[in-house]
Amino acid sequence: MRWFAVALILINGALWLYGDKLGPKPVAVVTERQALPRVADLKPLSPEADLEAAGNDVMLAEGEAAQAAVDVPPEREEVPLSFCVRLGWFDSKEGARKAYRSLGRPGTDYDVNEEERELAPLHWVIIPPQPEDRALDMFRNLQRRGIDSYLVTRGENKNAISLGLFESRRAAENVLAEKKRQNLNAILANFPRNQLSYALVFEDQLVPDSGAVGVAETDYSENFDMVEIRRCEGVATRSENP
Repeated sequence: MRWFAVALILINGALWLYGDKLGPKPVAVVTERQALPRVADLKPLSPEADLEAAGNDVMLAEGEAAQAAVDVPPEREEVPLSFCVRLGWFDSKEGARKAYRSLGRPGTDYDVNEEERELAPLHWVIIPPQPEDRALDMFRNLQRRGIDSYLVTRGENKNAISLGLFESRRAAENVLAEKKRQNLNAILANFPRNQLSYALVFEDQLVPDSGAVGVAETDYSENFDMVEIRRCEGVATRSENP
């Protein structure tokens, strides 16, 4: 009987030692709450969804371009300003008026200015001044010899005898050499001269810093000896009827 009790104790010990290995494994219980992905996130995108995404990208790009356009400052508008144009020279006021009409009336008002301007002096071949009686005798002698001459009767060269006025210095020197060969005591002098001329003045609208002023100056220079174009300083021209 004692051996039977010992055997039962040994059997219970064996069952206790190997029971965990032979029995079913316990099920692990998840106690933490985990976030599962949405069903929509697991679906592949359809063609319609691709188009919608592309459209969103285009709208985003257009929005960025529009914003960039807003940030760019607008170009400054070039405004024409009043320029005073002065053209010359004319022998008469009527000649200046005709020139203005030929320009197609670029300005609303115009004026014609009268000016006495100094011209380049002429080259003068003369016999210097001498006492009046001697100058008169010499002048008569030259006339008898057929030499073209005239007697100066006033001014600082009074009682001198003029033998010719020339614009070309070379021509004057040739005549002087000829008079020397004729044993005439002639010299070469300058003959100052002024001329009454007329200038056409009008206002025109031109855009500064655009090249319009330079183009206008070039065009006018082809037909006029004097061309002046500058910003008007508040002095309006007098209106004339063309």
